[in-house]
Amino acid sequence: MELINTPIKNLVVLQPKVFADDRGYFFESYSKSAFEKIGLNLNFVQDNQSLSSKGVLRGLHFQNNPFAQGKLVRVIKGAVYDVAVDIRKNSSTYGKWFGIELNEENKTMMYIPEGFAHGFVTLKDETIFSYKCTNVYDKASEDCIIWNDKDLNIDWKIEKPILSDKDLKGKSFKNFITLFE
Repeated sequence: MELINTPIKNLVVLQPKVFADDRGYFFESYSKSAFEKIGLNLNFVQDNQSLSSKGVLRGLHFQNNPFAQGKLVRVIKGAVYDVAVDIRKNSSTYGKWFGIELNEENKTMMYIPEGFAHGFVTLKDETIFSYKCTNVYDKASEDCIIWNDKDLNIDWKIEKPILSDKDLKGKSFKNFITLFE
């Protein structure tokens, strides 16, 4: 497993070692000991999976303490443009975002720690997106920043995404008050 640092502290990209031959491929998407060797000592408690049509945008979601979540995200089938926004108010990269394409071909993953808002847009039909979480979901702790916030200015690589009512009602970054140090 190769750990690749992003310009945002603690937000990392992971590239697994893939063993491929004429039969197909094999790789470890998670191994506690392999992750510990690269400095990620994580305790995952929940796995989630979603199926989305091309153009679906989900985000920018996060959970506040005491149910804040770190997420290990990857694509099983299809492709997404995945985005994480630093919402840790004392961070030198507060309000900065990082985006990367995750797809079934590159098998790239990203670890998004607590203190980040997260979202993705699907680039192919029938995309299956998977993520491991370090905490359980708690509806009362969930929050959302509007996907098209002018201050964040995220390039989602799409003009007219398909959105849920919840995502259409996200808070502006300027009016949002972070609870993360």
